[in-house]
Amino acid sequence: MIRRFPLSTGQMKSAWTGLLLVALLSAACTVPGAAPLEQVNPQVSPLPDNGYPYPLPDTRIAPSPVNIPIQTEAPQGQPPSTEPAGNGYLVQPGDTLEALARRFRVPAEAIQSNEPLPEKGLLLTGQKLYISETSGTGEPQALLLPDSEVVYSPSAATFDINKTVQDAGGYFAGHGEYLRSTGWTSAAEITSRVAREFSINPRLLLSLLEYECGCLRGGLREGIDPDFLLGVPGYRNKGLYHQLEWAANQLSAGYYGWRSGALIEFQGANGIMARPAPELNAGSAALAYYFWQKIASESGEADAWQRTIDSISGIAAIHAELFGDPWERDVASGVLLPESLSQPVLNLPFEPGVLWSYSSGPHTAWGALGAQAALDFAPAVPISGCVQTDAWVVAVADGLVVRSDLGVVVQDLYMSQAEEPIDGLEQTGWAAVYLHIEERGRVEKGTYLRAGDRIGHPSCEGGRANGTHVHIARKYNGEWMAADGPVPFVLSGWTAHAGELPYKGTLSLGKITLVAHPNGSRQTQIMIPDNAP
Repeated sequence: MIRRFPLSTGQMKSAWTGLLLVALLSAACTVPGAAPLEQVNPQVSPLPDNGYPYPLPDTRIAPSPVNIPIQTEAPQGQPPSTEPAGNGYLVQPGDTLEALARRFRVPAEAIQSNEPLPEKGLLLTGQKLYISETSGTGEPQALLLPDSEVVYSPSAATFDINKTVQDAGGYFAGHGEYLRSTGWTSAAEITSRVAREFSINPRLLLSLLEYECGCLRGGLREGIDPDFLLGVPGYRNKGLYHQLEWAANQLSAGYYGWRSGALIEFQGANGIMARPAPELNAGSAALAYYFWQKIASESGEADAWQRTIDSISGIAAIHAELFGDPWERDVASGVLLPESLSQPVLNLPFEPGVLWSYSSGPHTAWGALGAQAALDFAPAVPISGCVQTDAWVVAVADGLVVRSDLGVVVQDLYMSQAEEPIDGLEQTGWAAVYLHIEERGRVEKGTYLRAGDRIGHPSCEGGRANGTHVHIARKYNGEWMAADGPVPFVLSGWTAHAGELPYKGTLSLGKITLVAHPNGSRQTQIMIPDNAP
């Protein structure tokens, strides 16, 4: 439903005394042929009648969400049901009790199940929940895409963007632009770069372009400006990289906001507000949010927004027409976030005996919006700012370097308990992302590192930064993992906790707490003892 109403406003004390106080730098940072495309009938097969408004793990697509009352009175001659009263919901991958309570606008205790429900951590996929006291279902809306089609997941790990663009044969195949970092760069490589940096599925980025400009399979539609292929206005958004960057930021904001429960309604121009159905998956909510920001938030054209998210004629239909059934790919690629997920043992990203500072708490992994997945650490240096240092960033765990360029090193982490050997793909399993790694001495792609092996020197390279530091984040199956989320970010036993605002927050180890500070102080100093294992 679209409603109109006014918008609301919404120590560790130093363990190393006697050390010279040094400038510890600010860590605030943002950023940073074959057959043609498969043509399929966008009309999808209906779900089996499972009584729920979204697909179970082995299904494909779903009708519009509705709340389904659970029958509590047994038929005559049968014992009464022991199921709690309330609206039925089946847990989807990535759900947590806290996020569901926010989305359904109920206290956590109003969500019940016949099986145990952990207060923290991921819920069991497919578990039946009963939600009482719900304040309504929000905007009826069909599912658009599975989560695996929004994040750069295993389902797209081997997707060849350049081949797809060239095979399509449209305007986009010959398009390119000049970037300061890479010079003249093809449209396919720009799309690939944005997909890698933000961990957004490249298929989705191509679908958005085809939806807006028709330029993947044909010429530019009439009235489309080549500098604004997605139709996002503004000088700062000029050029393909910035058009896709804007899109990736909005998709990230919608996806991770919905995942955490921080985003439950969309506010727009002229007091217009939309509240999506709480049963939506994060991927569908991300697309709805993207188009809301693009259309309804500025112009108030709610009807136009509804057309974009129509499952038969909108973006979902274009996506299926280009790349086949996304729900089928989702099933084949496996559960994105299994409920048993736990972080491997990770160490702090610097060498023993060297003084560093915890300069920023949980903040966005990449770009201005999205998952609060990153932590920043700054080495001790004599002056503040972007200065060169001989301090080293080291690997937090064993694993293979799968990307090393433009200030970024990505390590595919080795999991000793995994049944299969490391596959060298950052879209599968656990990956560690290190940002602001200086080119001097930076480890090369293809290098296998042991925990503690040197990666490179911290710097300001690879994105906007006002002080030398390293920015580190985790991904699992292409999804950024919130630092203070259901799978806590733990480094050498130190656990990250979010603050009231991004970049704030703490690290705790037993009774010791470090409070993040961009300029450094005794209360932020951290050092691995020389005798540490």
